[in-house]
Amino acid sequence: LPGCLSFCFCLFLSLSLSLFLSLSHSWAPSAGVLFDVDGVLVRGGSLIPAARRAFRKLLDSNNNFLFPVVFVTNAGSCQRHQKADQLSRLLDVQITPDQVVLSYSPLRMLRSFHEKCVLVSGQGPVTDIANSLGFQKVVTIEQLRQHHPLLDMVDHNRRPSLSSSPLHSLPKIEAIILFGEPVRWETNLQLLVDVLLTNGSPGSAYQPQPSVQLPVLACNMDLMWMAEAPSPRFGHGMFLLCLESIYRKLMGRDLQYQGLLGKPGLLTYQYAEQLLRKQNNNHKLKTIYAVGDNLMTDIYGANLYNRYLAQQHVTMVTSSQVIAQGSGTEAAVAVPEEELACVAAECHSILVGGVKSSASICLLICVLISYSTCPQVCTGVYNPHASLPSNESSSITETVFHGHRDLVLDPDLVEPTHVVEDVEAAVDLMLQKEVADL
Repeated sequence: LPGCLSFCFCLFLSLSLSLFLSLSHSWAPSAGVLFDVDGVLVRGGSLIPAARRAFRKLLDSNNNFLFPVVFVTNAGSCQRHQKADQLSRLLDVQITPDQVVLSYSPLRMLRSFHEKCVLVSGQGPVTDIANSLGFQKVVTIEQLRQHHPLLDMVDHNRRPSLSSSPLHSLPKIEAIILFGEPVRWETNLQLLVDVLLTNGSPGSAYQPQPSVQLPVLACNMDLMWMAEAPSPRFGHGMFLLCLESIYRKLMGRDLQYQGLLGKPGLLTYQYAEQLLRKQNNNHKLKTIYAVGDNLMTDIYGANLYNRYLAQQHVTMVTSSQVIAQGSGTEAAVAVPEEELACVAAECHSILVGGVKSSASICLLICVLISYSTCPQVCTGVYNPHASLPSNESSSITETVFHGHRDLVLDPDLVEPTHVVEDVEAAVDLMLQKEVADL
């Protein structure tokens, strides 16, 4: 009975808000929602039952969203129109590609790389994805393997045979893009290291100590993600950890990233807020609800962006790093100096709408989905019985902090505003707050 009453109450709130909207033609929503996908809406290819119920509550009588909605996922093995089609089918709601932000989406903004010859790693249509983002010269790991058949030697049964007719030579690699976890880790790790240690010419011998490292752009820092298995699975962050360890073991220094994209990076949230504002006819948003299941990505990123919004500016620490001030916490985002000004100006325009006023700053409310308290419906990475990261000890180990190497542990950044059982509860919470504010 209590559950039924709760459902009826939230249904009443949704209908009340829908009626209000229909009578207020000039009204523009003051709130928007950023939804994570894996662990919040789906597990693997299966829809979480609460998700469809939740989204019915977010629609008016004409099946239009009551609020601007954007799906922000660290997935990166498909194109965004494919993800939009998948979500539309699963949720039985019309989702457009402009409502989807994938881990690689901010690469559109890094135009200085678009004319460089880039090596791409990942799975899915990586060449088509790179081309759609503006990259004109793309080389895949498989193409590199075919042109240099002596490099991939781990799997004896898969060693490529020497071609009887020489293949045309590949251009020198000028940058590396890591879209997501590949299928054959040993092949990708070997060839990526070959490219890095030869400064883009993997057919030659390693350079003892290259003075300059090739630019590396990595998308998706998730150490783990939630699929159909009872426990989280390895994500692209685990692959990055392997690559970083190998590079440091061989070179004696850390692998440097020119850019780390996807959640919790600032560029991803800048890009997502831009899409929310476009849906809202460029009207400012007073509140953004960020719904996710991963402390290290969804909650860390939303809180980090909250700090950025509170400051209304980006501070350049070096010529190639963006930092969000506040407890010295670095945002794992770096772009070339000539693009920093462009990105900062674009973000500033998005945030303040051309008016330098603190009234245009919005607040992100972080809603965390748990899973272990009720496994039937709560399906995220977050386990409420596990301890939160802490900086009380002088040495934070990898088993405690699951964020990326370049993220600084700050307990405030992994503190959600609310913890709920599933996405329906998150939507109910939002509806209650927004109806109360009308």
